[in-house]
Amino acid sequence: MAVENWVAKHIPELVAFRHDMHRNPELLYDLPRTSARVAEALRAAGVDEVHEGIGRTGVVGVIRGQSNVSGRTIGLRSDMDALPIHEETGAEWASTVPGKMHACGHDGHMTMLLGAARHLADSRAFDGTVIVIFQPAEEGGAGAKAMIDDGLFARWPCDEVYGMHNRPGLPVGQFTIAPGPIMASVDEIRITVSGRGGHAGRPHLSVDPMPAAAAVIQAVQAITARSVDPIDSATISLCTIQGGNAFNVIPTEVTLTGTVRALREEVRDHIEARLAETVAGVASGFGATGTLDYIRHYPVTVNHEAQTDLAAAAARVVAGDEAVTTDMPPTLGGEDFSFMLNEVPGALINIGNGPSQGLHHPRYDFDDEAIGWGCSYWTTLVRQRLPL
Repeated sequence: MAVENWVAKHIPELVAFRHDMHRNPELLYDLPRTSARVAEALRAAGVDEVHEGIGRTGVVGVIRGQSNVSGRTIGLRSDMDALPIHEETGAEWASTVPGKMHACGHDGHMTMLLGAARHLADSRAFDGTVIVIFQPAEEGGAGAKAMIDDGLFARWPCDEVYGMHNRPGLPVGQFTIAPGPIMASVDEIRITVSGRGGHAGRPHLSVDPMPAAAAVIQAVQAITARSVDPIDSATISLCTIQGGNAFNVIPTEVTLTGTVRALREEVRDHIEARLAETVAGVASGFGATGTLDYIRHYPVTVNHEAQTDLAAAAARVVAGDEAVTTDMPPTLGGEDFSFMLNEVPGALINIGNGPSQGLHHPRYDFDDEAIGWGCSYWTTLVRQRLPL
């Protein structure tokens, strides 16, 4: 089947929209221009309803099919926010906002879903209702949860929900997916080791938090190595250390920050408990106090098996059997689409972005050639899930 004729005819307009989004990136929930442009484009496409301000700056479009005998509704989701990265692509459509860029392809994600919305609103060749969900703050702000908390699925109950993300290194025109856990939980940790400061030449009169913090760093690494089943993928990364402000003064406190990733919620719970025990116990051995602040951000992203099969079937219609794989290796990166999958059965599929730089790289760019494939996937999925 490849790229649909309707989609192919409108590729230049969609590319222009993508380039406009890329030139004007916005972060997290602060998306006044992005949300307005998406809402404007949906209205111009003739969707039945456009709702703004869902989850602060999210946008929802409602598209009704030729009939509604089934009474079914499916949701299609795109993220919208950019990243605080200075762009180095040198592209004609490069970011015009210093220190901000679409380094994860959300500009392409918006464009593909918008193209599909235009086609679906034009053809209405399905039975039921489609909800197109344009979500803020995927990059660390839990925008999916904000939209859910603001009544997303209460106002527009969905029988299924689907997402799509580009994948650098996978050829354009190919798709990959897998059932079960495909992306990790994302948690933030802050460890505070407190002692008693003093003169560096008289350490015996102080409780030095530095060696205690060093021991904590080493002990923390043993949690995943020695208390988590090797079959379970999980990692603890301590990424910052702060303490002291003079070369000859023993500080009172040292702070460590980092992240925990896991592919099973049970492992996530176990690591949190072991971290608290380890930090307190190791610090105590040095006469210091260790405390843990464990902040849960995103749950594990788990594709539902039935919906994974359905998503792969739609991709095969578009790209052919050989261009779709269903054994995508999981990653310890995170994705807040997990919140939606915890509410509604669904699946997240990856679409090829060709030999681009990796996600979150200053020279990354979304490949415009993927737009037609993504639009065609979305419209095919709708026709298969809501057949006339």
